[in-house]
Amino acid sequence: MSSLADDLKVKIQYVTPKRLLTRAAGCLAGAEMGRVTEYLIKSFIRCYDVDMKDAKIQDIKKYKTFNDFFTRELKKNARPIAADANTVVEPADGTMSEFGEIYKDAVLQAKGHYYSLEALLGGKKEDAAAFESGNFATVYLSPRDYHRVHMPFAGKLEKMLFIPGELFSVNPATAQSVDNLFARNERLVCFFNNDKIGRFAVVMVGAEIVASMATVFAGRVAPGGRDITVYNYAKDNIVLDKGAELGRFFLGSTVICLFPKGKITFAKGLKNGLPVKMGECLGEIKSRK
Repeated sequence: MSSLADDLKVKIQYVTPKRLLTRAAGCLAGAEMGRVTEYLIKSFIRCYDVDMKDAKIQDIKKYKTFNDFFTRELKKNARPIAADANTVVEPADGTMSEFGEIYKDAVLQAKGHYYSLEALLGGKKEDAAAFESGNFATVYLSPRDYHRVHMPFAGKLEKMLFIPGELFSVNPATAQSVDNLFARNERLVCFFNNDKIGRFAVVMVGAEIVASMATVFAGRVAPGGRDITVYNYAKDNIVLDKGAELGRFFLGSTVICLFPKGKITFAKGLKNGLPVKMGECLGEIKSRK
C-alpha cells in the first residue's frame, strides 16, 4: 500500500510544470560546469548509493557533464550476455516491475491498473495486432542504475516511433496511482523482426526529469514535437545483436519489451520486484513442434 507521503508526491505531479522542470534539468545536466558538475555527481552518487565499480571511467573528474556520468559506459564484460541461442535477455539494469501475458489489448501496469497496448504503441491497431495476447516485461530503472538500454534478442530494425506525451514519474508509487501511465508519458517505440519470434518491440518510456532519450541509430530523439514522428528503417538493413546497445536515457525511466503470442516463456524464478542486470536470462524462445 502507498503511504500518505507517496500519495502526496503523486498528486503534486498533476499541478507541477513537469515539462518545464524536465527541460531545465536537461540544460543543467548537459552543461560543462567544472567543479559544479563534479559536486553534482558526487552528491548524486552519495544520495542514491550509486555503485561505480563496473563503470569504465571511475574518476568522476573525467566526466565533463552530468549526462556523461549518467549515461556512463560499463567495463567490457561487466554484463555477460546469456549465450544460448534461444535465450531472451534483460534489456537493462533495474527492477522487474511486471511481466506476463497481455490480456488481448490490456497490459498490466501495476496491481489493479492496466493500460491499452494500442495506446502504448501510438494508436495504430495494426501495430498492436502483432502483440495481442502476447507477452510483456517491464523493467524500472531507478536513478542509481546503469541507464543504457540493450537488445533482448537479435533483430532487424523496422521502424521507430516518437510519441509525445506527459512526463509523470515512473517510480513504483506513481505506477500504482496514475492510470495509463506508460501510455500517457512521452516514449520511443522500436519495432524489430527476428526469424525465430517474428516481430517484437522495445519501448523506452520517458519520465519527469528525463531530459531526453537517444538511440544508436538516430541519436537524440526526445524531446520531440507535439505529433507522433515515424522513422522508417525497413530499407536500411540495421541489425542489432542480442545484448547490443539500443539506446539510453538521460535520467531514469522504464523499458517495456513486447513479444508476440506463444513465442517465449519467462525464466523460472523471475518475479516482480526482483533486481535484474542487463544480459541476464529473461526467458526462452519456445521450441517449434
